[in-house]
Amino acid sequence: MRRFALTGAALLAATAATPGADAAAAPDPGVAPSGGGLSAVIRYTEYGVPHILARDYANLGFGTGWAQAADQVCVLADGFLTVSGERSRWFGPQAVTDLSLSSAATNLSSDLYFKGVREAGTVEKLLAAPAPAGPSKDVRELMRGWAAGYNAWIAQNRVTDPTCAGAGWVRPVTATDVAARGYAVSVLGGEGRGVDGITAAAPPGRPTAGAGATPGAGSADPDPDPGKAAEAARQLFDTGRYDMGSNAVAFAGSATANGKGLLLGNPHYPWQGGRRFWQSQQSIPGELNVSGGSLLGTVAVNIGFNEKVAWSHTVATGTPINLHQLALEPADPTAYLVDGRPERMTERKVSVPVSGGGTVVRSQWWTRYGPVVSNLGAGLPLPWTAATAYALNDPNAANLRASDSALAMGRARSVAGVQDALKRTQGLPWVNTVAADAAGGTLFTQSQVLPRITDELVARCSTPLGRATYPTSGLAVLDVARGDCALGSDPDAVQPGVFGPGKAPTLRDAAYAENSNDSAWLANGDRPLTGYERIWGTVDTPRSARTRGALEDVSAMAARGGLTVRDLERQQYANRVPVGDLAAADSAKACAELPGGSATGGGGAPVDVSAACAVLADWDRTADSASRGALLFDRFWRRLTASTPAKDLWLVPFSPTDPVHTPRTLNRAAPGIERALADAVAELRTAGIALDAPLGEHQFVVRGGERLPVGGGTEALGVWNKIEAPWDAAAGGYPEVVHGSSHMQAVGWDGGRCPVARTVLTYGQSSNPDSPFHADQTRLFSQERWVTSRFCERDILTSPRLKVVWPRERR
Repeated sequence: MRRFALTGAALLAATAATPGADAAAAPDPGVAPSGGGLSAVIRYTEYGVPHILARDYANLGFGTGWAQAADQVCVLADGFLTVSGERSRWFGPQAVTDLSLSSAATNLSSDLYFKGVREAGTVEKLLAAPAPAGPSKDVRELMRGWAAGYNAWIAQNRVTDPTCAGAGWVRPVTATDVAARGYAVSVLGGEGRGVDGITAAAPPGRPTAGAGATPGAGSADPDPDPGKAAEAARQLFDTGRYDMGSNAVAFAGSATANGKGLLLGNPHYPWQGGRRFWQSQQSIPGELNVSGGSLLGTVAVNIGFNEKVAWSHTVATGTPINLHQLALEPADPTAYLVDGRPERMTERKVSVPVSGGGTVVRSQWWTRYGPVVSNLGAGLPLPWTAATAYALNDPNAANLRASDSALAMGRARSVAGVQDALKRTQGLPWVNTVAADAAGGTLFTQSQVLPRITDELVARCSTPLGRATYPTSGLAVLDVARGDCALGSDPDAVQPGVFGPGKAPTLRDAAYAENSNDSAWLANGDRPLTGYERIWGTVDTPRSARTRGALEDVSAMAARGGLTVRDLERQQYANRVPVGDLAAADSAKACAELPGGSATGGGGAPVDVSAACAVLADWDRTADSASRGALLFDRFWRRLTASTPAKDLWLVPFSPTDPVHTPRTLNRAAPGIERALADAVAELRTAGIALDAPLGEHQFVVRGGERLPVGGGTEALGVWNKIEAPWDAAAGGYPEVVHGSSHMQAVGWDGGRCPVARTVLTYGQSSNPDSPFHADQTRLFSQERWVTSRFCERDILTSPRLKVVWPRERR
């Protein structure tokens, strides 16, 4: 309490001297409002970053919910409609849904799934489970406070965001709603990916839900083709195809200038919608002090740093689900056999209100293994026939511990503490963790909640479909007619049927630890990780261009040594194009070798490409916004790789003994080069775009009428600073970023009490176009600049932009 009093006095002094701050709104946070209820002190600094100070977890949650609502009320309210199963009521059943919380194709499909979750009491049961299987008391208090803070903000403020101003669907929420949103995030890679298949599944002879149904659902179609299924599963679980990814690297003290660790985090997430990050600092004096990014609607800092340790996450290659192939009773397709004994499925009837006042009622079918599913996307049908059905097992459907993992990492004091936090909480559903600490330690760990699928179990129990899908994607399909094919348990696992943390691929105290969404194998090129089950990821397989480029960069940095935070800043904005280094020179030569400088395009017409040869040869091999030639190579390379298999593209094939540098040497005689070059040149000329136009003139975003050039490059080019934008030639090229670099952080320590940290939230704190924090950090990102983080009290209180508010619950 004395600390609170001292902090309150300092705040009062600071706000009294700060123009525009509300001094009356900054009392001692250790004193509750006179009317009772929850409260917090929020100190805003540059770029609208809130530093939330509270006396306990409920009050910290209150401040966090208030501050998130102030910046993102429309996005948050939209997400709460999703998890309550009410999108069809407000927006119509066939409209495209909010894709941030599931892969549902329509609002009806989304609502059927999430309403089913709510009606089954799934989230309530998980909330009631004692820790460590369920959430801790501290996290439950954070959720309770978050809901109260969100509700207080919408009760006490006018919504100005035109997206939802005056909308009836902006409503109060409960702590269970907050938990349901966290649940949706946990199952994104599992049940969330199979929503359409869950809601469309119906026994033979019964109508499907009509929500995301695919041919073969509820019919007597034959079994899936194993070859096609294997390729569909490979694509489904290919992290290079996700709209979420990341890079992260930790450097040990042996590679730094002062012997302390360094961390660079570069998560790639959507720039719009409910999977945006939001920045804050959360502080309970003597208990917690952590700064970083949180996914919207979550209650703790997901990636960030404190006085002693910093961490980031990357999307992992572990396959978070498996399928169980059910042998059905001949006379009853809603009963399945286990060791010859029938078990009946459970029918869950789900009612969804739709626009116009009607209600849609559909059945979902559940087994002891999970829901029956009719497909995993259009490419992987799983028909329910008279003899066979498929159940989806997602262990993260029993995992409401992600916020506990985040909170425990925020309280850690070292990389050993981060590792211990993950072992105790076991809450991360689909990410790796990379961390560094002030003592010079590093950590990579794939501490992910995965079904306990061992290679031995797969060899013994796979169905023909599983024998095809498991090697390519890690998706196991088990024959559950045999009871001995059930998933086992590890003694150190907090829930049955999952791997314990002792099985997670982990690397400690390497000179560097890096991940760019490939498997754990090459977290460090000199210390490969092996010996894990296939479900975790692959070994001795080709790496993505982004992984190869990242390993080249960070290994060279570690070997050079003497690194500082400034080196991390340079790496983030270097915008080197690894594929350009591999192929641009040979592409220019192939261009110059074309007779008469002419190439035949896909339409059969000749195209004069002679001017493109010099542009490719002179290109600086970067994706900087000023780079000339980057756009031409980008358009050319996309076309080439879409039409030419890798085996025909490179003269030197992949070698597991040299995975960073193979495959290499472009095959200039590859049949697709001429056509891809002709089509790229014709495309740019038709759009009126010069072949040597600076990238930023045609890769940009528009904010408040201002056109902001954006550097960076796509997954196909292997650029660390990943930027993905849909091509729209009529609008000038790439006129809006869909996903890519998001909450970036470069963190180190200099021996003082405060970490040395630089951050950028590329799309800003607020989605409200009228907010001053809607595009301010987007301008910084466009200019390749950083925000100097204010972490210690003296830095917060001396901010020239300091504004202090004291939100409180009114009862």
